[in-house]
Amino acid sequence: MSSTTPAAPAAPAPMTHREVLEALSGLLLAMFVAMLSSTVVTNALPRIVTDLEGSQSGYTWVVVATLLAMTATTPLWGKLADLMSKKLLVQAALVIYTAGSLVAAFAPSMGVLIGGRVIQGLGVGGLTALVQVVIASMVSPRERGRYSGYIGAVFATATVSGPLIGGLVVDSPLGWRGCFFVGLPFAVAAFVVLQRRLHLPVVKRDDVSIDYLGATLIVGGVSLLLIWVSLAGAQFDWVSTTSALLVVGGLLVIAAAVYVEARVAREPVIPLRLFRDRTTALATTASIMIGVAMFGSTVYLSQYFQLARGMSPTEAGLMSIFMVGGLLVSSITSGRIISRTGVWKRWLVGGLVLVVVGFALLGTIDADTPLLEVAGFMALVGIGLGATMQNLVLAVQNVTALSDMGAASSTVAFFRSLGGSIGVSVLGALLSHQVADSVAEGGARLAADGVAPPAQQHQTSAIPDLSALPGPWRDLYEHAFGTAIGHIFLVAVPFAILALVSVLFIKETPLRTSVGDPVKDAIEGRGATTPVPADKER
Repeated sequence: MSSTTPAAPAAPAPMTHREVLEALSGLLLAMFVAMLSSTVVTNALPRIVTDLEGSQSGYTWVVVATLLAMTATTPLWGKLADLMSKKLLVQAALVIYTAGSLVAAFAPSMGVLIGGRVIQGLGVGGLTALVQVVIASMVSPRERGRYSGYIGAVFATATVSGPLIGGLVVDSPLGWRGCFFVGLPFAVAAFVVLQRRLHLPVVKRDDVSIDYLGATLIVGGVSLLLIWVSLAGAQFDWVSTTSALLVVGGLLVIAAAVYVEARVAREPVIPLRLFRDRTTALATTASIMIGVAMFGSTVYLSQYFQLARGMSPTEAGLMSIFMVGGLLVSSITSGRIISRTGVWKRWLVGGLVLVVVGFALLGTIDADTPLLEVAGFMALVGIGLGATMQNLVLAVQNVTALSDMGAASSTVAFFRSLGGSIGVSVLGALLSHQVADSVAEGGARLAADGVAPPAQQHQTSAIPDLSALPGPWRDLYEHAFGTAIGHIFLVAVPFAILALVSVLFIKETPLRTSVGDPVKDAIEGRGATTPVPADKER
């Protein structure tokens, strides 16, 4: 090599444990904000629709709008993280979330509210994708388990406790508009902490190429399919011309996106080469199934306690503590042990076994199941999810080049969110149909016995006011919801089994002890299969 060749710039010194924790506090706040916004409005929806004189379609779209925006834009945020400042992107996502929250909080109509929820979803998609990417930029996979445990705990806590916080806020003087204010202090605090404590090297590239066409096609195709899954069975039949147009259109647009990503784009949003790796492909499959389990369980357990057991929103939220407790203990414990040992597959397998068993047991519940048993089943599912969810991301990051870290991490989050969106929509449609059938059958018997029907009949996207129903009809609704929600968990069991099978075929490689490229590490003798001893690390 010529003596005039400039020396390569020295690699930045690794962050100390204290510096990582300081930056992590801002990331934890950002993650809490992102997940809280998705669930905090759950218990406020009936009052929102009434106050804004919204329709049943509007009721559905308050939830679907955020899911669509979050799921469809997650890969784009991840790709941007590979091209520009990750710190700037996280802060931009927080600003977008804050703007959407303010629009929703002051919304004078359902249309404006739904628009605000779309803006919120854009920010939430960024936060969901970027937090894991920033973690990967700060610490090695071997050490990442410790910190990913904290992220998983916050993710799960915010997701499951959102309905509790929402119920408390709705019953306060703030009313339902307070649900959109509650996350703002956390967003501002996260922005300030990240500005002061997060210091990452900024890699400037002159040849940056953003795949706008691929991003547009991915967003369009996913949105069409999610619109179909979300509204079919409520706004139009599953087998109908509208369904056919949405499905065919969505598949065609996604096929075009695959072609662009594989053949046209210089910097694809989702590099298809990532799926040549068996770990990435199998972990992505498992993430879809975990999404169904995670989101489905939180949404429908909340409805179970309110509609089958007659609890208030606050009481229903308090019951979530059992699942939160399992998630917290499992996520933190598994992360610490993985960081110490470098062994992770057993946690994925064991966690998914518990998820399968927990969902099978939840499939046996009805309106009369003792609450202590339900709490035990919930804790079992929580322990399983805590040992699984974030460790799937860790497994993918361990075999991914640093230049693709953003795209790979966001891809796993994208498919998990996609699975959650599909699960909530499909299981919700199944729940509505089962409840409607049970109420119709039971109502006919009550009518034959001379019991008059209530003035307000059940609607598939509305929650009946149980306190206003006559005693026999209230019992009918409670038993209908209790039995139907039990069936929902049985339907979710095969998805959990598929996730378990996917994980069983993942090949375990010890976690790398460097933040760099796994291919370069392997060439230099520092690969995933040959970890550097802790006392030899730089």
